[in-house]
Amino acid sequence: MYTKIASVLYAISASFLAIAIISYPDQSFEASIRGLNLWLEIVFPSLLPFFIVAELLLAFGVVKFIGVLLEPLMRPLFNVPGAGGVVLGMGLASGYPSGAKISARLRQENVLTKTEAERLVSFTNASNPLFIFGAIAVGFFHDAKIGLLLAACHYLGCILVGLCMRFYRRHSNDRSIDHIRHHGSTIGRAFWALHNHRTKNHEPLGKILGNAVMSSIQTLVMIGGFIVLFSVLNKLLFLTGISSFFASFLENILSWLSQPKEFALPLMSGLFEITLGAQMIAQTEQATLLAQLMLVSGILAFNGLSIHAQVASLLAPTDIRFAPYFIGRLIHIVFAVMLTFLLFKPLYINRETQSPSDVPVDTQTDYTSSSVAIIEWLEQFGPMITIGTLFIGCLILISNRTQKQAGV
Repeated sequence: MYTKIASVLYAISASFLAIAIISYPDQSFEASIRGLNLWLEIVFPSLLPFFIVAELLLAFGVVKFIGVLLEPLMRPLFNVPGAGGVVLGMGLASGYPSGAKISARLRQENVLTKTEAERLVSFTNASNPLFIFGAIAVGFFHDAKIGLLLAACHYLGCILVGLCMRFYRRHSNDRSIDHIRHHGSTIGRAFWALHNHRTKNHEPLGKILGNAVMSSIQTLVMIGGFIVLFSVLNKLLFLTGISSFFASFLENILSWLSQPKEFALPLMSGLFEITLGAQMIAQTEQATLLAQLMLVSGILAFNGLSIHAQVASLLAPTDIRFAPYFIGRLIHIVFAVMLTFLLFKPLYINRETQSPSDVPVDTQTDYTSSSVAIIEWLEQFGPMITIGTLFIGCLILISNRTQKQAGV
């Protein structure tokens, strides 16, 4: 029965999307271009280096090396092996969906068990700091000091989610087996793990580099497709009045919470796309700044359905379930909103009231300026990087096919 209902829902959804695109071709095209520009200018060039580096770290055994060093930290705190520290660092630094991508790769390499991978995915998929400091703080709120508050709440919330999810299936015997020798110093065991992993991989350097580039490009092309799809979908839902229909239900909840009803539509938009939702929330004039920041923290923690679809696609080739990730998003919303409320005064109000003599060097403003500069640089040179990388990927693909045909 469930499969029949699902089949009908899938058919209705696809039909609605097709009819809506035909009915609103100009608006669909504009939304598609908007999503494509976001991927071309920002997403692809900013995530590509992290994806390639992650593949190389895994291929050269550096993940094993770091895993041995971080095992005493990651296992007690998050109940995952030390290699999870690589996922946590890369996920927080590069932004979503890096955490899911690297976790899936570690699971495919049997570095993580199914349960450990599900724990890890639940709290390592975070927003890019450049997006928080540059786009939201400066671009939407025009206040650099907001970046510190949002970033602190977002990343601290991720850590708290990880501490909670360590109890996920804690009685399960599903735990990664340590094949690393147990004698010698920690550094010695780490180097042994690195060398042992590297000697098992007999592929030449060129092959490793080519595989890293191709794997990263394929993932980023998939991400680009989801960005364009949800950009169009969000626009069509607005044009057809569906967003307004569901927003009317949110208005009652917001009224009960003594919040402006004008937040309803931005929240609906934020559920699909973080950028548009955060921008609309920042432009809501009938609300206090604290309420705006709490809602922005909430949608940042939720990630948006576009990111959810990307994560689900990345996890699909593995046995990692999507449910723990979704549960982690709900927990993250609670923590992020609460932290925003609690830290609003110490991290924002108190900083606003400080005189320049109290803070001789505003390092946060310097960091925000750097973030804005990086975003502007990506908008200028990002398309060239993206197109150039896609061209290199095509050359690698042609070369691989030629080698296979020659081998046959």
